[in-house]
Amino acid sequence: MELIFLGTSSALPTIKRNHSSIALKAFGEVMLFDCGEGTQRQMARIKLSPMKVDHIFITHLHGDHFLGLPGMIQSMAFRGRTEPLHIYGPEGIIKTVESIKNLGYYALSFPIHAYEVTEGTVLQTDEYLIECCPTHHSVLNLAYSVEEKRSPKFLREKAIQLGLKPGPDFGKLQKGIPVEVDGTMIKPDQVLGEKRKGRKVVYSGDTKPCPEMVQFASGADVLIHESTYESAQESKAIENGHSTTTHAAMIAKEAEVSELILTHISTRYRDSDKLRAEASQVFNKVILAEDFLNIEVKRHGI
Repeated sequence: MELIFLGTSSALPTIKRNHSSIALKAFGEVMLFDCGEGTQRQMARIKLSPMKVDHIFITHLHGDHFLGLPGMIQSMAFRGRTEPLHIYGPEGIIKTVESIKNLGYYALSFPIHAYEVTEGTVLQTDEYLIECCPTHHSVLNLAYSVEEKRSPKFLREKAIQLGLKPGPDFGKLQKGIPVEVDGTMIKPDQVLGEKRKGRKVVYSGDTKPCPEMVQFASGADVLIHESTYESAQESKAIENGHSTTTHAAMIAKEAEVSELILTHISTRYRDSDKLRAEASQVFNKVILAEDFLNIEVKRHGI
């Protein structure tokens, strides 16, 4: 599970910070969370092909979080993409994607499926679960979580004691399928240990502090939380539906996450160390994201 920060600025891009976008490389896939203007160029700089992206998750419909979609989609078509692209977001994303399809002159060579999501499960496979939660911004914003599914540990010695031999039956039991041995049915729970927690990453999008984020991020290995302002600008942050460094740190602390990464930094701040230090007074493991920051998500407490 690898996180790559493609853009970490707030409303305006700077020389050092692009508009919001985060790539997640995991489960043999590349997913994008938000797609601000210039995202495809950021990907080119680190040799990460947009052609490998099948799922894009948009937090909200402010331009700095989705205006990279038109260019990326047209580039995908120009490069001959045929595989479907799936785009998820709040109410309005379907209309937005339809507008993008008809923007300018180009031949769309692949299907695009847009999904308006509200709360709960967004996407689920045998390997992972993606969920969303509405938070408090000036427009509807969705936070997203990605959670790895881990099978319980297979108790090999116990299986052998029950008369099983290494082979296909081991695999069936690990998948939750009972098997029969000499007329006796062996159930999976007889040879499987306790459930194991998979890695969990949560991304806030844009939001002011709210109890929903604390609950949604509970126990996450990594919480990526917007931190548009320093704590001295608390009133301005709340007025504009954003969070300060201290707000983000308090949410991380209350949610008992393992690591906090601050992003969506206002263009007024050039001293990022000051912002990280401020959050660190509340929460002990803080990283302030820069463009192209690469983080390997590790399992904690296992």
